[in-house]
Amino acid sequence: MSETDDDISEKSLFAAPPMVEQERMVEAILFASAEPVSVAELAARMPHGADPAEALVHLRKRYEGRGVALVKLGDAFAFRTAPDLGFLMRRETVETRKLSRAAIETLAIVAYHQPVTRTEIEEIRGVAVSRGTVDQLMELEWIRLGRRRMTPGRPVTFVVTEGFLDHFGLESARDLPGIKELRAAGLLESRPMPGQGSAKDDEDEEQAGAQTGQSELFED
Repeated sequence: MSETDDDISEKSLFAAPPMVEQERMVEAILFASAEPVSVAELAARMPHGADPAEALVHLRKRYEGRGVALVKLGDAFAFRTAPDLGFLMRRETVETRKLSRAAIETLAIVAYHQPVTRTEIEEIRGVAVSRGTVDQLMELEWIRLGRRRMTPGRPVTFVVTEGFLDHFGLESARDLPGIKELRAAGLLESRPMPGQGSAKDDEDEEQAGAQTGQSELFED
C-alpha cells in the first residue's frame, strides 16, 4: 500500500534536521551559554528527533587542532581555549593566589574521596576542619553538598563541582593527577600528608583561619 500525501506530510513534520544543522545548533547553544551544557539540556532545546550526543561527537572532531576545543566537564560540554594557547590569556589574569595548606588538604580529600562527610575529612586530616574552610571552598564553587549518607544522623557529603573540573581542565575526577605530579607541578608543597604532621600545628592554623575568614583560605 502506498503512503498518502497526508502520511508523508505528517512524517516530515517530525523529521530530524540534517546532522550538519544539528552540529550548528549545538555549536550555537554552547557558544551562547555562560555555563557548560549537558546533553539533556541540549536535547530539550533542539528540534524533535535531534541527536545532540552524536552532534557533539562530530563537532568535537571538527574543532580538533583549532584555537578553541570542545571539552567534556563532568556530564556537560563547553568550549574552552586550547590548552597549548593558554599563555595568550595571561593578561586576563588579575591575580593568582595560592590556597592555604588547610584548604588544599580539604579540597584534595573531597576530590579523591568523594562523596565524603565532614567527619571523614577530619579523620583523614587528623584535625578538626574549620567551617570557614569548607564555606570558602563552596563560595569558590569548587565543592558542593552531595547526597546524605544512609547512616545514623544522615550526614551530608561533599563532592567537587563542574567548576572545579573546569578550572583544572579535567573531564572527571578520575583524571586527577597523583600526589607526586601535584608536587612536581608546584601545586603542593613537600610537606607531610594530612594526618602525618603535627596535629597542634594544624589546629593552630584552623583556629587562626576562623578569626581571619577569607585570609585563611589563601596564602599571600
